[in-house]
Amino acid sequence: MGISRVTAHKWIRRWRAEGEQGLHDRSSRPLTTPHRTAPAVEARVCRLRQDRKLGPARLGPILQLPASTVHRILLRHGLNRLAFMDRPTGQIIRRYERERPGELVHVDVKKLGRIPDGGGHRTLGRQAGRPTRGGMGFDYIHSAVDDHSRLAYSEIHADEKAVTCAAFLRRAAAFFATSGIDRIERVLTDNAWPYRKSFAWQQALADLGATGKLTRIYRPQTNGKVERFNRTLLEEWAYLRPYTSNNERTAALADFLHTYNHHRCHTALGGHPPISRVNNASGQYT
Repeated sequence: MGISRVTAHKWIRRWRAEGEQGLHDRSSRPLTTPHRTAPAVEARVCRLRQDRKLGPARLGPILQLPASTVHRILLRHGLNRLAFMDRPTGQIIRRYERERPGELVHVDVKKLGRIPDGGGHRTLGRQAGRPTRGGMGFDYIHSAVDDHSRLAYSEIHADEKAVTCAAFLRRAAAFFATSGIDRIERVLTDNAWPYRKSFAWQQALADLGATGKLTRIYRPQTNGKVERFNRTLLEEWAYLRPYTSNNERTAALADFLHTYNHHRCHTALGGHPPISRVNNASGQYT
């Protein structure tokens, strides 16, 4: 059978005493753990972590504990990464993911300084690029991210006015439809005026058959998926390389979006790209 006689007799004894129930795997955890950190100390570690946002190397000396012990305590309580915590309150952020594409779409606008012809400070150096900076203004990157699939759509505009936001939402919905997301049910945004008060935005939602939802005030992490996408947008497109003009950077956006949606591995999706979670039966968007 490939096992020792001692092991065989152990399983026979369990079977005779408990029947089939006795053959189930049992926990190897010891009955007692006398060297485990006291609950009161663990509570203090967690409280300091939430209040002061310090890491194990700095919490250890304060509490007279090894940094490795502090790390294990934080890991046990889900506080080992600051990204898991709401910064103002220190509470663990409740993660969620909608069950189907289109159930919830996150929308946000990211303001980005324009690049003068010839390049800005990333191309010329900070001192050389400074004289070319004045009066260039900003681009406004409007983005929509599907909660379930992380499929993303972005456009660059000169403003974030209500009519611009509403028109963007309609085109984003059209993009999602061509990608296999036929209907947007809810749209989550921050509390900017165009999303709260404008008729144009409300009309766009009504035309799409969607309802609008606003994040809690001063809680941008509530719209975390599009906030995280904005960071990826900066790292892998806007600041990826020194562009010599604003037009050059603008032209590179389409390639970034295609790569992000169809080829880039997404850790939250098990290493698969967003398009893999969308019903794309025709296969034309691969």
